[in-house]
Amino acid sequence: MNRIQEDHMKLPQNHHLPISSLAGIFGNTTATYKFYWFVALMDIVVKERKTKISFWEIIAGMVAESWYPIHYFKLSFGKSDSLYVQSLALQRELNIPIDADKKKIKQTLIDNLGNSRIKSLLRVFILNVPYRFLSPWIKYTNDGDVVSRSQQFENECLYAIREESIEMNPRWMDYLAEHYLILRDFAFWNLTVFLQKRNPNVPDVPSKLIKPIQRDSLTKQHKFWDGYIEIVGNINCIYTGKPLLPKQYDLDHFVPWSFVSHNLLWNLIPADSSVNSSKSNHLPSLDRYLEPFADLQQKALKAMYEKNQNNAIFEDYLIVYDSVSELIKLSEKDFYTVLKKTFSPMVQIAENMGFKMWQP
Repeated sequence: MNRIQEDHMKLPQNHHLPISSLAGIFGNTTATYKFYWFVALMDIVVKERKTKISFWEIIAGMVAESWYPIHYFKLSFGKSDSLYVQSLALQRELNIPIDADKKKIKQTLIDNLGNSRIKSLLRVFILNVPYRFLSPWIKYTNDGDVVSRSQQFENECLYAIREESIEMNPRWMDYLAEHYLILRDFAFWNLTVFLQKRNPNVPDVPSKLIKPIQRDSLTKQHKFWDGYIEIVGNINCIYTGKPLLPKQYDLDHFVPWSFVSHNLLWNLIPADSSVNSSKSNHLPSLDRYLEPFADLQQKALKAMYEKNQNNAIFEDYLIVYDSVSELIKLSEKDFYTVLKKTFSPMVQIAENMGFKMWQP
């Protein structure tokens, strides 16, 4: 572990609390449960000031917090992680939208606890998580032993377990409230490290852990394509063949944003407005669409570069080629090859993760 990592993981000290135990909650972690248990627990304790909390409410929070990376971004949680599998089953049972709001997901799960199928899917997280989470304070032997020792708040453990609920140690309440944001960052930083190892070829894992409040504007990208259309008069949508006019088209992420998590120009193409809704977060057929995509990209890049080569937006292309001035000089075949080398592994990885091919 390097010095930057060590500094990042330091938690605010408190002379009356065993902070080293709290800092060790993610040690020897083989699944995502502890990360999401801690985040869900903190949200309830800090935002609602509850001291007695049902296992089921925390578990509903765990599922809600992990919903977006599982369903929208399709991150792998690892073979030994039931959260991924159970979440997929819950989505099928309750038909919750993949991009639903976290509060709505949690409330939907709580409202359906009377459904034996739903409760069965959630019950797996009761078996170990609440007990083993306390391991930094109470060395795990068996559930019963942890329960009895936690009820004495042994070693100032975070909470006591009472049947299917927890009771917070009052000595931790102010600390959690005061340092909530730091502790949340601590959990997500550790979760990022954990998931990055299980998704080594997936771009920008940190941004895929929570639902973005708002996507970045595509104003600069629209200005680029408007400028090109004004130069050539008109272009046709590569998907539908329909003519596209300035400011009367959508910008499509060729490989979906939910995989790439960026708005770089080399992955954007003007498209008929009907395409964005039908293509959504599906993958394009490279055999069918890469050639017209590359052709339109190359023509636009050349025309706009000749118009103003100092436009900072051209830096977007430095990810696919080390020199924009050399990229525009490539033949049609070589330009296509550059994009094929970029997109082929991306599409294959995305497909392996569970992204579906678009069937227009």
